[in-house]
Amino acid sequence: MKSAKLPIWIRFVLLVGVVGLAAGASLEAYRYYTRPVTLSVAVGSIDGEAAKAMSAIASRLASTSAPVRLNVVDSGTAVGAAKAFSESKVDLAVVRGDVGDLSKAQAVVVMSHVAALVVAPPGSAIDSMEKLKGHRVGVLGGEANAKIVDVLSKEYGLDRAKVFKDIALPDARRAIQSKEVSALLIVIPLTGKYLSLVRDIFQQGPKALPTLIPIESAGAIAESDRAYESFDIPKGTLRGAPPVPDDDVTTLRTNLYLVAGKALGSGLIATLTQTIMSVRRDLMHEEPIFAQITAPSTDQDAYLPLHRGAAAVYNSTQQSFMDEYGNWIYLTPMVLGGAATLLAAAWKFLGLGGQKSEGPLDSLYALGRRIRKVLTEAELSEIEEEIDDILGRERARSAAGDENAVDAATLNVAAHRLEGLIHDRRTVLAKRPIIASVA
Repeated sequence: MKSAKLPIWIRFVLLVGVVGLAAGASLEAYRYYTRPVTLSVAVGSIDGEAAKAMSAIASRLASTSAPVRLNVVDSGTAVGAAKAFSESKVDLAVVRGDVGDLSKAQAVVVMSHVAALVVAPPGSAIDSMEKLKGHRVGVLGGEANAKIVDVLSKEYGLDRAKVFKDIALPDARRAIQSKEVSALLIVIPLTGKYLSLVRDIFQQGPKALPTLIPIESAGAIAESDRAYESFDIPKGTLRGAPPVPDDDVTTLRTNLYLVAGKALGSGLIATLTQTIMSVRRDLMHEEPIFAQITAPSTDQDAYLPLHRGAAAVYNSTQQSFMDEYGNWIYLTPMVLGGAATLLAAAWKFLGLGGQKSEGPLDSLYALGRRIRKVLTEAELSEIEEEIDDILGRERARSAAGDENAVDAATLNVAAHRLEGLIHDRRTVLAKRPIIASVA
């Protein structure tokens, strides 16, 4: 019997195909693992600056080929950003600590601090929160400052409806000049851009200086409402010479947080946190507000719980590569080995390549079974010719240097055994006629 073997060109094509598939799968896996992940982030402010700031961060992440990218969604206001996040319309959001439903929010970074400024125009006799009774206070920011208005109204016994009135930013200067309002409540980061906005609202001169009204009960408010903290506005914040205020002024402050949902993976948020803290150093030279980016509180009882990915960065407890992927490294060879076993079993079950094991020795051994069953001398002679053919072919292959050729010693042993079987069968065949005649 001749061994069945696929032609060399088919085997070559199959080998190239398998290698190509393996290489393609490896390349696709590498691309999948290294591809940047894009997260949507909601922001909002009445002046649009929040969206611009976050867009600057998103652009820097893209230009540095960061593994995490941001798609900025301008929600118009801080309230809109908080709502989009609470409704799971975005992955991340920049939210104020005192605005919206933050029950699903976990802190990643503090983007900025915003302080409450209660400012009376030059010449005003109002210099304390108690003196606001009977006066109108314009509130810039509207709904975003609803909570702080409620807090101040309750703390100082102010009639919210009669004292506080929402004022649009473009109307603020007119409202002060027309005495429609006697003071303004503004919640802003203490950076040059926003302080300049406050200065523009109030007409100033060498002796016409606005008054910053202290919120003396800020500490008590912060104790009862953890969204706020007591903060002292430094002397000269609004104006340097003469200084406005002329001494540190106590007020309330809250934070602007970048928050994420708990469902986002710790590795992804850890990468995002590291990337933002890294690009912050470059961006703060272009825009001072980025200098306020900092780590949130890592305390267990922090106002907003820290996302586990961000916590790993701030606490330096990030998993190493082996910690994170060690199980996969150990399990993958076992899985691949099992898969190879299954493939081999399937290959054998389908009968593919099943005849590859039949070589010259198999053919010689098969002739032994035929010898025992032959009935004529002619069949024995035919078998002897087949043996000679097999031995001749193998000797020729061996002489040609074929490494797969059967060695001469093995062939001689097999041939000697077959010669013995042929001799014994001839003896049996020679006796058969005599046995038949006696019978």
